[in-house]
Amino acid sequence: MMNSQLTQSLNSTKNGCHLLAKPSSSLISHANTTSSQLPLPFKGQQPNFPARNLSNKSTTVRASLISTLNPFIPSLSSKTGDSVKIKATVTVKTILGGIFDNVGLTRPLDDLTSLLSGTFALELVSSELDPKTGTEKETIKAYAQKFSPKVDEIKYEAKFTVPAGFGEIGAILVENQLHKEMYIDHILLEGLPNGTLTLACESFVHSKYENPVKRVFFTNKSYLPAETPSGLKKLRNQELQNLRGNGQGERKAGDRIYDYDTYNDLGVPDFSSNLARPVLGGTQHPYPRRCRTGRSPTKHDPSSESRSLMVYVPRDEAFSAVKSVNFGAKTLSSVLNSVLPGLETILEDHKQGFPNFPHIDSLYKQGLKLPQDIIGLLTSLPAATLRTFREGGDEFLLFDASELIERDRHSWIRDEEFSRQTLAGCNPLVIKLVTEWPITSKLDPQVYGSPESLITGKLIEQQIGNVMTAKEALEQKRLFMLDYHDVYLPYVSKVRELDGATFYGSRTVFFLTEKGVLTPVAIELTRPPANGKPQWKQVFTPSVDPTEDWLWRLAKAHVCSHDSAYHQLVSHWLRTHCCVEPYIIAANRQLSAMHPIYRLLQPHFRYTMEINALARLSLINAAGIIENTFAPGKYAIELSSYAYDKVWRFDQEALPADLIARGMAVEDPTAKHGLKLTIEDYPYANDGLHLWDAIKQWVSDCVKHYYPEASKVEGDEELQAWWTEVRTQGHADKKDEPWWPVLKTQDDLIQVVTTIIWVAAGHHAAVNFGQYAYGGYFPNRPTTSRTPMPTEDPSEVEFKEFLKNPEATLLECFPSQLQALQVMLVLDVLSTHSTDEEYLGDKLEPCWEDEPEIKSAFERFNTRLKELEGSIDARNTDLNLRNRSGAGIVPYQLLKPFSPSGVTGRGVPNSISI
Repeated sequence: MMNSQLTQSLNSTKNGCHLLAKPSSSLISHANTTSSQLPLPFKGQQPNFPARNLSNKSTTVRASLISTLNPFIPSLSSKTGDSVKIKATVTVKTILGGIFDNVGLTRPLDDLTSLLSGTFALELVSSELDPKTGTEKETIKAYAQKFSPKVDEIKYEAKFTVPAGFGEIGAILVENQLHKEMYIDHILLEGLPNGTLTLACESFVHSKYENPVKRVFFTNKSYLPAETPSGLKKLRNQELQNLRGNGQGERKAGDRIYDYDTYNDLGVPDFSSNLARPVLGGTQHPYPRRCRTGRSPTKHDPSSESRSLMVYVPRDEAFSAVKSVNFGAKTLSSVLNSVLPGLETILEDHKQGFPNFPHIDSLYKQGLKLPQDIIGLLTSLPAATLRTFREGGDEFLLFDASELIERDRHSWIRDEEFSRQTLAGCNPLVIKLVTEWPITSKLDPQVYGSPESLITGKLIEQQIGNVMTAKEALEQKRLFMLDYHDVYLPYVSKVRELDGATFYGSRTVFFLTEKGVLTPVAIELTRPPANGKPQWKQVFTPSVDPTEDWLWRLAKAHVCSHDSAYHQLVSHWLRTHCCVEPYIIAANRQLSAMHPIYRLLQPHFRYTMEINALARLSLINAAGIIENTFAPGKYAIELSSYAYDKVWRFDQEALPADLIARGMAVEDPTAKHGLKLTIEDYPYANDGLHLWDAIKQWVSDCVKHYYPEASKVEGDEELQAWWTEVRTQGHADKKDEPWWPVLKTQDDLIQVVTTIIWVAAGHHAAVNFGQYAYGGYFPNRPTTSRTPMPTEDPSEVEFKEFLKNPEATLLECFPSQLQALQVMLVLDVLSTHSTDEEYLGDKLEPCWEDEPEIKSAFERFNTRLKELEGSIDARNTDLNLRNRSGAGIVPYQLLKPFSPSGVTGRGVPNSISI
């Protein structure tokens, strides 16, 4: 600190820790002498004397300075009137070698610097207004100094004298006086009349030199806006203003600004016109909004934002050090930016498919020979299913067999497994009841051709052995369908113009047997009119005829690739990651950190904005892994916009509403969960409804505690502003839809909050953590189909080749070797639980600890989730439940709440954290 800065600091007169207004010349002289040895320690300069001398003398220097300063610091050991002595302990987390490296101070110079400046300036804020002035009381200030340094955390201590009449402490202001951010875990206040007070911070605190605005941490007590203590109202509102920002400029890494923008950063038009992508968000391509970064526009397209390897998210949304090591920079970045390009050097022909099935099996037995430059990267990855081994001087990558293949390596071929996975696989959210006959497209026939399906009643009756008529099957709710016709058909011609790709609209019809399982009866593939060719469509059915049987297998491969793409783009990315981000942005802009609904939702927002930013950087971007490996190619994310426009609606994101909308359940007050399932053995629905009920009861207990009457919901200005902003800004392209819920009663609020938590926790777990189990053996879930059906405009030569070697035709249709390896590596990473994962109902938040009723409600929630674990285990051993139990069947456990780290195929994290 320079002399003028020191004098200014010594002249400061904050309540409870003021120094003499006119320090003596001897003090200034001593300070000048010390300053001459440390000319500019706060601008990153190092002292000009050896560190070893400081190390030997650090204790003496500290003692000397304390002795010099003590006459000018009021004693905190004596009692003044009715004042109270309070000790504040600040706990700072540090992980050496991680992203918090150097946050913990260990050098003697840092001790000296801390003593002169105060590492943290803390200010206690009263909950009460000054009765004389009617304004906020002056804060009480003290400086926190370091003690008890450890490897993983450092504690800082400050002492206050709180005068009588100061009132209840409602918040602490923190000023970080170092030139680097610090991560404060919590602040402990001891000596208060009512006992110890802990403020859970769990936040980065910026340097005052980067941002002069002090950080505020409210106590753990929650308040509705109208019930906010008078002394905190201004601070509450100001903090929200700080988080909203002014919508201007480019965001810096340490900012905590939450604002909206369109998805205009997926393309790189300045690099190549082939890498330009449309802006998602707006009338042409409706889409949810993402977090604004404020980067400059590209030169070739002013509507697109330039890309950067450092994608901004508000500072507290970033991964922790543990998460960063386990997943972020070390894993996903290594796989996408180093390992996958390394694989390209192994496979000279990027279009080459697998020559035979033994070659595919060798990935799990003999392994893939690796180039030297990626061996180190792979061996450092924590993903549990990746192993390397050395043989004869060479290094090999060996994939663990997915659980599906471990249990039954031939199961993926069978129709029964194909059907079962629509109910108990990693995309059980699309299967729906057939309610109209004949099946008809809603697309314009002038553009897309005849809308009538070729799947007729007569064909259905033949395939089900004439056990009933098609009309009877319809009336008895025995016909179900995967419908990828209308959502895909508008993109078929575009995709077919891409190199090495084909595409169809598809419909797959299933029949529910007397045993309660589905069996497929027909697949229809459709190509719309294009390039002078008429519409082409054909129906394929299971058959004992060899040629028809191989055509059926090929048709299934196309449908599986359609399902894989829809799963990744819509069920997974759009409906969870993408649609949840606006809830997070709006909550931080409109709900105070002391708002009970913010505190209820906040655990379910953890890491989501960071993982979404990484996805925009390397997964869903132009020429990213999704475009390179999934069926729609460069149109993949644009297609998710089309699905958002046509099918997404908030009120049907609730599990019961979704099941009803798909005809998979009907309301029945006498049934368990209030719903009667159309297919009783529907594992996703059975486990999901149990989980939904547990979440809803937990939310109900919280809402009714804080909102004992409906008027409080309607009168909560922050709550209403949050929900309005979710609709009008976060989902602006659907703001006028009539189905948006209103928040007038407790039940309204319960339904909205339960839906958000369900999507972030249960829905996401169901579609994410089974990806390697089902997709780790890619023939089970090919992500793309590269060749058309042999019967679509076949040449005589091509058809003869199919008849001669149908297996080769199937292998050629599957993804290339490079595509398959890329997908397997990425699915392994995305299916992995981090070691710092926080699971639903497992962690009692500090703010709930202080509320006895909420604490009890959470304990009941935890108990219900443990009961769910047991009931899932029991159902998975019930041989009458053929969709989740039996020889070679993968048990359905994706909605088991808890899990160890790694690839486990179970566990429901609080949030979309991967």
